[in-house]
Amino acid sequence: MIDVSNIVDTTSYQIDDEQFYAECKRTLDEHGVLVLRDFLRPEAISSIQREGEENQHLAFYSEKQHNIYLTPFDDEFAEDHPRNRLVSSSKGCITTDQIPQISHLHSLYEDERFQRFLCNVLGEQALYPYDDPLSSVNLHYASEGQELGWHFDNSSFAITLMIQSPEGGGAFEYVKDVRDADKGEMNFERSGQILDGMVETKTLAMDAGALVLFRGRNAMHRVTPVVGDITRMLVVLAYNTEKGISLSESARMTFYGRLG
Repeated sequence: MIDVSNIVDTTSYQIDDEQFYAECKRTLDEHGVLVLRDFLRPEAISSIQREGEENQHLAFYSEKQHNIYLTPFDDEFAEDHPRNRLVSSSKGCITTDQIPQISHLHSLYEDERFQRFLCNVLGEQALYPYDDPLSSVNLHYASEGQELGWHFDNSSFAITLMIQSPEGGGAFEYVKDVRDADKGEMNFERSGQILDGMVETKTLAMDAGALVLFRGRNAMHRVTPVVGDITRMLVVLAYNTEKGISLSESARMTFYGRLG
C-alpha cells in the first residue's frame, strides 16, 4: 500500500485537520459540491493516467438511451413528458478488479485517513466498499462524441477524481435543487425547462488531479460531449454507508457487461 501523503497533496489539503473538515463540509452543505483542485500529486496523476492508457483495452463500452431518473418508461405520462423523455449516455469503464493492485487508486480508496476525511465532510459515520468485485473503484473513459445525458443520482453523494481532461467538451454541468426526492416532489416543469436548454447551468472546473464531492440526488447534471483526440478519464470512488452491499446484478450487467 502507498502512503496517502505520496498520493495526496497533504500540505495544501490537511485531511487530518478538524478545521479543514469543517470548511469543506460547510462548502458542500451550502453549494452541494466541493472541488479540491490539485488534490492528487502530479506523480500520482501521471501513474494513474499511465495505468488508464495501458488498461483501456479492457474497458466495457456502453451506449444507452435513458430518462433523467434512470428508470423504466412510465405509461402514466406521455412519451415527450420530462418523466419519459430520453437522453443519451455513452462511455467506457474498467472495474475494481481490472485496476492494478499496486495502483494509487486502491491505496487511496482503502486509506483510513482519507476515509475519515470523507466521513467528516459528508456527515457519515462510516464508509464501506461494495461487496461485489467490480463496483468500488471505476475508471471511466469518454472519447470524441461520448457524453453523459442529463440525470439525477440515486445515491446521496458521489466522489470522483479527474484524471485526464479532454481537449474540449466533457464539461460537467448542473442545476442544483431541481427536485426533492425524499418528499416526492419531482418538479417536472423545471426538469423539462433544463432539457429544453431554457435554464442557466453551472459548470465545474475539473482539471486533472481534482477531487470532487457532489450531491446529485436532487441536482440535475450531465457531462457534455467530448471534443478532440484526448480521452477524458474520470475515477469514481464508490462507498456505501452500510456493510455487505453489492450493486445489483442487473446494474452490473448494464454498466460492466458482466457480474464478476
